Amino acid sequence: MSATDYKDYYTTLGLDKTATADDIKKAYRKLARKYHPDMNPGNKQAEASFKDVSEAYEVLSDPEKRGKYDQFGQYWNQAGATGWPGGAGSAQDVSGFDFSQFNSFDDFINSLLGRGATGARPGSSSSRSYSYRTQTGNPSGFGGSPYGNDLGSGFNTRNPSSVADTEAIITLTLAEAFHGVQKRFATGEVTIPSGVKPGSRIRVRGQGQLDPYNQQRGDLYLKVEIQPHSFFQFDGDNLVCEVPVTPDEMVLGTSIEVPTPDGMVTMNIPAGIRSGQSLRLRGKGWPKPKGGGRTDQLVKIIVVPPKEISPSEREYYEKIQATRTFNPRNSLKDIKL
Repeated sequence: MSATDYKDYYTTLGLDKTATADDIKKAYRKLARKYHPDMNPGNKQAEASFKDVSEAYEVLSDPEKRGKYDQFGQYWNQAGATGWPGGAGSAQDVSGFDFSQFNSFDDFINSLLGRGATGARPGSSSSRSYSYRTQTGNPSGFGGSPYGNDLGSGFNTRNPSSVADTEAIITLTLAEAFHGVQKRFATGEVTIPSGVKPGSRIRVRGQGQLDPYNQQRGDLYLKVEIQPHSFFQFDGDNLVCEVPVTPDEMVLGTSIEVPTPDGMVTMNIPAGIRSGQSLRLRGKGWPKPKGGGRTDQLVKIIVVPPKEISPSEREYYEKIQATRTFNPRNSLKDIKL
């Protein structure tokens, strides 16, 4: 763990470790006024400083988070750049909080502030990775600074109930999205309903960013991403897949076994089907919202010739070629520029 990982939040706020809660609040308000984007339009450095100050306040203003942060600092000083001293067992506080699960300071802070773990140490338990985009102010998206007149002149009056909503990306397997799943993260847990699709948004009330003035949290909006599957894909509301057949099955027709989310089912292949044509398995696709049944599964037929054939198979193919009357290229004879 590099020494550059660690952020000294006391220094960020211009305080020492003996600072009282009132000291922390006063220092934060002073620096928030100084660096607030409304007072420094277009100033990226001020914007970055404002984020650092806000993060420092969110940690140090909460006694439990401050305690864990102070404890983490002690372990960091002991570990330096060589890793945790004494193994994972020495990196726990009295409540059993395991500091050794974090590879970096950022991992620790992301977990502490409910952003999800981004790189837990091998062998340790961690929540799924989330990436965040913070939306401050009124959750409805209409103007006004979330800090209002508390930051002095030049700021709009804050709605007393305004808080900071947060959007995170949660990545699910196709099976988790199909069946539904319960996910734990740093500040709670959420039930993902069956049938969510890529781009679905799930609202988790009271799990967003902390408003440093009224100590209320906004809402967390989880945007669903689904890991690619080796067989199933989405086509609108339906599931699609590709199933190979042989040339003789294409010509003569047959019955084949096809995978569905529920397992294998028998599907009839009509004689003369074309490669690329799709057949429909009704009610075997994706769950509809609110228990409304299932969409369809579309099965795209792909004709796959054998790479190697036996002498007897070659003989049969040569007989077919010699007696065949169908020429699929007849319609091409008159094409020219």
